[in-house]
Amino acid sequence: MKKLVKQKYGKIAKNTESCCCISNNCCDSNFITFSDSYLNINGYLKEADLGLGCGLPTEFANIKNGDTVVDLGCGTGNDCFIARSKVGKNGTVYGIDFTPQMIERAKMNNQKLGYKNVTFLLSDIEEIPLPDKSTDVVISNCVLNLVRDKRKVFSEIFRILKENGHFCISDIVTTGKLPKKLQKDAELYIGCIAGAIQFERYIKIIKESGFKNISVKQAKKIPIPNSLLKKYLNNEGIKKFNDESKILSITIYAEK
Repeated sequence: MKKLVKQKYGKIAKNTESCCCISNNCCDSNFITFSDSYLNINGYLKEADLGLGCGLPTEFANIKNGDTVVDLGCGTGNDCFIARSKVGKNGTVYGIDFTPQMIERAKMNNQKLGYKNVTFLLSDIEEIPLPDKSTDVVISNCVLNLVRDKRKVFSEIFRILKENGHFCISDIVTTGKLPKKLQKDAELYIGCIAGAIQFERYIKIIKESGFKNISVKQAKKIPIPNSLLKKYLNNEGIKKFNDESKILSITIYAEK
């Protein structure tokens, strides 16, 4: 699964595919975008925005001048450059991604901007290549749903945060139950849906990782078209899914 995710996002970074989608064809009627608009946000770089996010974590992350910020799953650097506008020249921003093509494009974007305090690192976010207690703020945008071992990621976030540090993460979660066939679909996993876990379980993992003062800053329902659900469910199953289940984009904040 990790190899499939890397291949998919590598193609997006190379512009051979232009979006994160939840169907076999990004141009068909099942295409859904999760991303919010970054227009008019300081630091926004259009070339670094591939439309792969599901929220605006930098808007709720309480990033201050001089902070050290780490962006997990940084892609081509969009949220890093917005964070840089907040930390200023005295702060530091690290972007981490496991897709070589994403890191390559992020570095190219950074060269154009000329930032000396923005660094991009090629790595899995389950093994963050930074020292203990070295970070003020961790952000991430629609990435943890792609990682199977979410508990390991939150453990790593806790490790690298300074005392009283915090994170702000936008992610995909579910309420109710997803159909088993949908959960197993690799294309849907890559498109951020099948890899999502229950909201209650998500919060439990955060608490058990040691975080406190957990709050949901923003939540919105992601509608799934019936034309897509018909691949997995009959009419009765679709009705039950729509009545009992939700797929949500949330932005969540918590402190160490």
